[in-house]
Amino acid sequence: MEQNDVAGIDTYKKEPLSPELLRNIHAYWRAANYLSVGQLYLRDNPLLKEPLKLEHIKNMLLGHWGTTPGQNFIYTHLNRVIKEHDLDMIYISGPGHGGPAVVAGTYLESTYSEVYPMITQDEEGLKRLFTQFSYPGGISSHASPQTPGSIHEGGELGYSISHAFGAVFDNPELVVACVVGDGEAETAPLATAWHSNKFLNPVTDGTVLPILHLNGYKISNPTILARISHEELDQLFRGYGWTPIYVEGSEPEAMHQAMAAALDEAIAQIKKIKYEAHDLHEGTRPRWPMIILKSPKGWTGPKQVDGKQVEGTFRSHQIPLSVSASAPEDHLIQLENWMKSYKPEELFDEDGRLKPELAELAPKGERRMGANPHANGGILMRDLRLPQFRDYAVDVAVHGVDGEGDVHVTGRFLRDVIKFNADSRNFRIFGPDETISNRLEAVFEVTNRQWNTLIQDNDEFLAPTGRVMEMLSEHQCEGWLEGYLLTGRHGVFNCYEAFIHIIDSMFNQHAKWLKMTLEIPWRRKIASLNILLTSTVWRQDHNGFTHQDPGFIDHVINKKSEIVRVYLAPDANCLLSIMDHCLRSRHYVNVIIAGKHPAPQWLSMDEAVEHCTRGIGIWGWASNDQDCEPDLVMACSGDVPTLETLAAVSILKEHLPDLKIRVVNVVDLLKLERQTEHPHGLNDKDFDSLFTKDKPVIFAFHGYPWLIHRLTYNRTNNSNIHVRGYKEEGTITTAFDMTVLNEMDRFHLVMDAIDRLPQTGSKGTYLKQKLQDKLTEHKQYIDINGEDMPEIRNWKWVN
Repeated sequence: MEQNDVAGIDTYKKEPLSPELLRNIHAYWRAANYLSVGQLYLRDNPLLKEPLKLEHIKNMLLGHWGTTPGQNFIYTHLNRVIKEHDLDMIYISGPGHGGPAVVAGTYLESTYSEVYPMITQDEEGLKRLFTQFSYPGGISSHASPQTPGSIHEGGELGYSISHAFGAVFDNPELVVACVVGDGEAETAPLATAWHSNKFLNPVTDGTVLPILHLNGYKISNPTILARISHEELDQLFRGYGWTPIYVEGSEPEAMHQAMAAALDEAIAQIKKIKYEAHDLHEGTRPRWPMIILKSPKGWTGPKQVDGKQVEGTFRSHQIPLSVSASAPEDHLIQLENWMKSYKPEELFDEDGRLKPELAELAPKGERRMGANPHANGGILMRDLRLPQFRDYAVDVAVHGVDGEGDVHVTGRFLRDVIKFNADSRNFRIFGPDETISNRLEAVFEVTNRQWNTLIQDNDEFLAPTGRVMEMLSEHQCEGWLEGYLLTGRHGVFNCYEAFIHIIDSMFNQHAKWLKMTLEIPWRRKIASLNILLTSTVWRQDHNGFTHQDPGFIDHVINKKSEIVRVYLAPDANCLLSIMDHCLRSRHYVNVIIAGKHPAPQWLSMDEAVEHCTRGIGIWGWASNDQDCEPDLVMACSGDVPTLETLAAVSILKEHLPDLKIRVVNVVDLLKLERQTEHPHGLNDKDFDSLFTKDKPVIFAFHGYPWLIHRLTYNRTNNSNIHVRGYKEEGTITTAFDMTVLNEMDRFHLVMDAIDRLPQTGSKGTYLKQKLQDKLTEHKQYIDINGEDMPEIRNWKWVN
């Protein structure tokens, strides 16, 4: 293709648009810009049929103009190539506040009116469209869940490319046009996400077409990528493995021709790559095309306001022109002139309908980006075919038999989930280089890690196709999975417990998306986001303090109760039951916490299913209060807390046999909340029946102890609930010493019980002293031997 160089940027001379098509595309873009400005400013007089007055202006002007005209430009041109090539395409708006553009685009193609019948294709509909934007009870300034065609809100920057790639995995016909803002491009997740092209299989996966929109500024600062040389910019993206196609300028006619040529070139490259991979079986990793669009920030908006340049500067980022009773009088005139510059009388008929020759430019039916079913993934979602989880059960002939590691057992179940869904290709496992470390290695019996770059002879489980996605970036794994789920598929994200915090904010945004979509009738439910956390705080013998943090649970339960679930598996059979349940669930975030190290197994499969179905319950086989009120409740949640609690119970039974003890185990953490606060919560009567109204409760908890107090603060017996958990102690040490340092070990649990039970008298006093001596002995032993005492390592539950 012929090129020339303008200010260091390649601009295509080819003019693919006929004069008539050029005229109509420019008019369509003007219409989208007009609708966008109307959303920012107007609550009446939507077609400017009378002179603009203050009473037509919203009292509060909220929103963002700067990115909007560029995105309107992109959306308009994407419509052309969708129609011309019959593309199956969705649109992701990465720049944070591009809502006006996506709303305008979906309104012009009529999708918006179809999902919101009150927003009609006429003057009254335009008025409602404008008024609702950034207005109480209306819609936000982002491409929010209310916006048809959106799977990515863009409120928090950095995840657009990750979501785009997640959407195209196992979607070979899908093209995701992903607009990346140059401010967004400065975030760490986005900078890393460019490497996603090394994981894409051109035969079995779809295509991501990134469009890096360089408009030069963030809120008040220039952007890095807009200020480096063309040579450096080009080298950067070629180094990432992309083939950049450049479009730059501000003169509309030339820009329309350049953008049309760039998109034609990009689609031609994509088709060539797909053909070579599929028909010619070309095995080298392709260099996918991307477009780098340079246009002024606030393009076509006010050039100057109050003597200061606005278009092409940071001043156009939000509301470029204040219009109110206290603003300068000429601002209202400037706004009117600005809106009239788009010539609305040429775009809409007298009734406010887009003129037919312009409406014809939009794709039809599900080819419209706002109506594409991939952007409402629940429409396309199919249930997983799941093996019978009971077939993977650990044989628990007696309570406390040795186990090989709970996650290790579940790995075999997930292996067969992959196998059972091989034909439908709608299940993947995501994780940051930890699938084997997290003891899920069984999955590699039936699949590989998907990897589309150099493979050497000594590599293991790497192939161009695979059901496991690993990249040493929690951000990318989470973003890929979210995109995969949002387009109608299923998956699991496994991660070290301490480092799941890296995606705290991503979890926030996804949980908010789920919450909002529950309230939108036309949005369909999607598969749950399943997060499996292992390598937990209590088993960091060689990693130490840096790998110890169970606080993700605290973070999760802040979200709406309709959305979040937290499960702590005490053993492998419980984990199997939990995983089966979570893979069948819809529209939740399920956080599953389980151990990967060899540990005792407590429940048979039948017992595990019953216990997990309840979510909380008395372990009668470990208790001795069946015929009376207990003196003490020993509660636990998590695998190590369960082990230490049962060891403590065995000490109490041996030395204080007259004590009546009840053992309560919690699998579903949110059972502790009131039923009025969480749908899984216990009512007060059921809670009191488990924990009593007045007896001491010693609670060993996997995480930070104050979380249990928070969940139970309004219960009758709250003042008698004494929680032991992680309190930021411990480094390189033994497994048992970790519990000792945090005073959650069996000895501290027993001593705490004695302190709460004055009736133990002298026997309790002597036992407490003996256990204090045991703690001294323990410390001396590990300092000399580097491992726990034999009585700890070899302890068994005696039924």
